[in-house]
Amino acid sequence: MSRESAEPIMSVAEAYRVDEQIGFLLRQANQRHVAIFAARMGDKLTTMQWSALIKLREIQPSSQNQLGREIAMDAATTKGVIDRLVARGYVSTSPDPEDGRRVILSLTDAGDEAVTRNLASARTVTEETLAPLTADERSILLDLIRKLC
Repeated sequence: MSRESAEPIMSVAEAYRVDEQIGFLLRQANQRHVAIFAARMGDKLTTMQWSALIKLREIQPSSQNQLGREIAMDAATTKGVIDRLVARGYVSTSPDPEDGRRVILSLTDAGDEAVTRNLASARTVTEETLAPLTADERSILLDLIRKLC
């Protein structure tokens, strides 16, 4: 390869810096948030388990499929999360009386207590994640992210 043909490739590579790309920055922000979450939340809950518990508390009883859609999880991921929450005694399952193929989910008393126990921590996680931003910046960031979703 001649030097002349190598130069345009080099300038394209220099123009594209991975650490300036939205995906890279979103992943870094998410990693920071997940680290804060893991440090602050009790009951060894993951972010996905917390999402499932808090949303299920809001919409229960719910089919597993509906819950997955509500928290933006694919069916396989939702099933894994729910299986782990059932094993921990936080969620109960029952067949849908109208459609035997569907599973209906509800929080158990232990699940409801876990949500109650961790609500203050969840608020702290959000505050700590957004701490570097002013109130106006927080509002703008959340609005912009909602536009991307």
